[in-house]
Amino acid sequence: MVGSMHTANETQILTEPVARLIEEFSRLPGIGPKTASRLTFFMLRAPDEAARSLAEALIALKQQVHFCARCYFIAQGELCVVCTSPARDQRLICVVEEPLDVVAIERTGVFRGLYHVLHGRIAPLEGMNREDIYFDELLDRVRTEPVEEVILATNPNLEGEATAFHLQRALAPLGVRITRLARGLPTGGDLEWADPGTLSSALEGRREL
Repeated sequence: MVGSMHTANETQILTEPVARLIEEFSRLPGIGPKTASRLTFFMLRAPDEAARSLAEALIALKQQVHFCARCYFIAQGELCVVCTSPARDQRLICVVEEPLDVVAIERTGVFRGLYHVLHGRIAPLEGMNREDIYFDELLDRVRTEPVEEVILATNPNLEGEATAFHLQRALAPLGVRITRLARGLPTGGDLEWADPGTLSSALEGRREL
């Protein structure tokens, strides 16, 4: 069935499989109808093997990858590669909003602790509260693991700062050191887009809360 984003003329000239794939591509973040259409016709022209490879990769992603039972980063087993590494400092947890933030920080090569991925941030206007993210799971980890410092690395925007505030208030009674990334990060930006140099400086210059 053709979605509402297509005009009446488009629904008449597009075959159902083409219209359906355009619709599915359009559901992806950052992809509008025009980009979705270009991707669809690229796949139509591509060799059959390219389409099969894409389909197999998507199926493997959904069947084999899930979130780590400890930190909620991506994993193929019960725990992710960070949580299972003996080289990681178990006393240090860096709290981020999304899995891509972990990738960005790992790119710097300077952080050797563990992570905790919230999968969102507190944003009441968007219907996101602490129970909608892995907020209380972090508190449980701090209570049961040998954690000495928690770095709040939520994004430097309004929602990220509000989330950091709520986290700091909840963590304070647990007796751990609480720090926040330094202000080298641009206000209103997202961690995943920061360059490794800026992120390294923000980590090394983190401040106590």
